[in-house]
This record gives sequence, structure tokens and C-alpha cells, in this order.
Amino acid sequence: MVMLNHATVRNLSPFNSKRLTSKRQPLLLFLLRSFLDNSILTMTGEFIMNKNKTLIYISLLVAQGVIIGLLENMIPFPFAFAPGAKLGLANIITIIAIFTMPVKDSFLLVILRLFLTTLLGGTVSTLMYSAAGAILSYLGMLLLKQLGPKRISTIGISAAGGFLHNVGQLLIASWIARSWNVLLYLPVLSWIGILAGIAIGIAANYVMTHVKTIQEFKLNYD
Repeated sequence: MVMLNHATVRNLSPFNSKRLTSKRQPLLLFLLRSFLDNSILTMTGEFIMNKNKTLIYISLLVAQGVIIGLLENMIPFPFAFAPGAKLGLANIITIIAIFTMPVKDSFLLVILRLFLTTLLGGTVSTLMYSAAGAILSYLGMLLLKQLGPKRISTIGISAAGGFLHNVGQLLIASWIARSWNVLLYLPVLSWIGILAGIAIGIAANYVMTHVKTIQEFKLNYD
């Protein structure tokens, strides 16, 4: 008769916790590693897709802004004291960018639009007027956007941007002419800029509420 002590029975038992742990540990590590690898691959793939999608979106907006800018170059400015000045119709792209992407991406869009428009059909004076108007307008609209939709609408932000666009161009004209008398045209140009800004704001608001891709970017940004 074989006598089995308590230790022998525990070692031979299929319910031995130590033996189960030692056998299951590699399997658990394998499953955990597989889960982490798949998660990392999925997150990396989604990041790359989102990054590429953002770059394509920025490129499309830049291209549209350049086209609008080139068409705007064909419109004669009504005042001869500032050759190269514009009405700022391409600000519709700037407004869409402000509401649908981060600040660094929207600022990059503005800079790319300015330089590409100048390279394709502009002059040094055109770049100076466009840069002053576009950057001042961009900064002003960006600050006003921080007030929130309850305090100011998209059309109001665009109207302010149109006003600031003309202010920036007049400042450059004053610097070139070395005379502050050019700013006397500000009241007249203010009305032109505000009216153009209202029209641009209505168009931008319509685009952001009816174009599916822009709606998706706006929801993701908000």
C-alpha cells in the first residue's frame, strides 16, 4: 500500500494553482502582447490616415484660395493710390480654416495661399498688400472667434475680418507713400470691407453647413 502525504497529493492534483499559473503564464503573455500590438497598429494606422486626410484637406483649401486670389487679381481696385490692393474675397477660405482646423494648420494655410498666389500671378506690391491684409484679418477673426457663437456669429467675424483687411492694406499704403493722409480713405474702404465681409460670411456659413467634408472637420475640431 502506497502512502500519499498531503504534499504529494497537492503536486499531483490537476487543480494545483502553481502548475496552472506556470502553464497559463506564457499564454496570457502571448495574448496580452498580441492585444497590445494590434492596438498600437490600429492607433498608428488611424493616426496616419487622419494625418494624410488633414494634409489633403489643407491642400484643397490652399488650391481653392489660390484660384480665388488669381481671379481677384483680375478685378481692378477702385482706388489708384494702392495698386495691388484687393477686396479680400479669398478670406472665405481663411474663415473656413479658422472654424475647421487648429491654429497652426490654419496659419500655415494662409501663408501658403499668399506665397502661391504671388508666385503664380502677383508682384511684390501684391504680396505686401495681401500679406498685411490677410494676416491682420486672420488674427482679428481668430481673436473674435474666441468669444463664442453666442456672442458673435460667423457673419460678424467675417465682417470684422473684411474691415481689418482694408486697415492692413491702408497701413502698407501709408508706409509706402510715407504719409498718414492715406488713412483718410479708411471710412470709405471700411464700408466696402464690411459689405464684402458680410457677403463672404454668408457664403462661408452656407459652405460649412452644406459640405459634408467640411462639416466633419468642423465637428472634429469643435
